[in-house]
Amino acid sequence: MSRRMKWLVALGGVLLIGVLLYSTLQQTRYHYEVCVTFQGRSHCATAEGQTHDQAVRSAQEIDCTMLASGRDENMVCLTVTPTSVRAVSEK
Repeated sequence: MSRRMKWLVALGGVLLIGVLLYSTLQQTRYHYEVCVTFQGRSHCATAEGQTHDQAVRSAQEIDCTMLASGRDENMVCLTVTPTSVRAVSEK
């Protein structure tokens, strides 16, 4: 392999790592704590996401997994409006 080709492969590798790092950091742009009350029980979870809606939905899915018994209840729980949504500051 020629010296030029080795440099091109190395540059391509560095660019790939840069793109992967950038996209990974963008996935966790928003961080929220969401509390859900379902059938008289409450649960709070934190989640991160690329957008506000994705982060809140992810945390609500965690809450409903902990509160609901079975798939049908989980689907109903996901339609419930969260009792609180709070932005969590990054450390």
